[in-house]
Amino acid sequence: MCHYIVNKKLVDYIETMIIPRYADFDKGHNLEHVNTVINQSLKLAAECNENLEYAYVVAAYHDLGLCEGREFHHIASGKILEADSRLREWFSDKEIKLMKEAVEDHRASSKNPPRSIYGKIAAEADRDIVPLKIIKRTIQYSINNNPSPDKESHWNDLVTHMAEKYSENGYMKLWFKNSKNAARLKELRTIIADKKHLRKIFEDLYLSLIHI
Repeated sequence: MCHYIVNKKLVDYIETMIIPRYADFDKGHNLEHVNTVINQSLKLAAECNENLEYAYVVAAYHDLGLCEGREFHHIASGKILEADSRLREWFSDKEIKLMKEAVEDHRASSKNPPRSIYGKIAAEADRDIVPLKIIKRTIQYSINNNPSPDKESHWNDLVTHMAEKYSENGYMKLWFKNSKNAARLKELRTIIADKKHLRKIFEDLYLSLIHI
């Protein structure tokens, strides 16, 4: 949908200088991920009749702060956007501030709601809730970051993460009630509630991941 953005110089800069940085990140935050978030953000912005360029920039910068670590990457991403002098060729200080705050607000674990519609758009687009994909990504993250060779340790990581983030009482929040994510989150919660079903999915995916 980038062809709907009138400012072709902005698109060229983002596509050649910003998006390629995601090639250095993990599988959950790679080039495929940022392009998905960009496309979903542009769709949501168009549906809400909001500014496509703001949504595009926020989506493109939203995870750049991973270069400084995961925990505060949303804050670091906002700083990277704010410090990028090239953006000031196309946006005012007020617009930069708006986009910076939207980047900061995109993270699912944030305790406060996004401060603008653009933060909500980025947060929603970043969710990309596909139940099996989320479960697979969670197991992959555990394998990569939990050195334990014990399969049960990775199973416990999965159960804990699913409960903390995606369950009925989890911190995951959606901002567009009729979005695809809302229906998919309901499907994921059904899987989480059925431990036997979740365990079967885990067994199948775990075997495929450890043999990659």
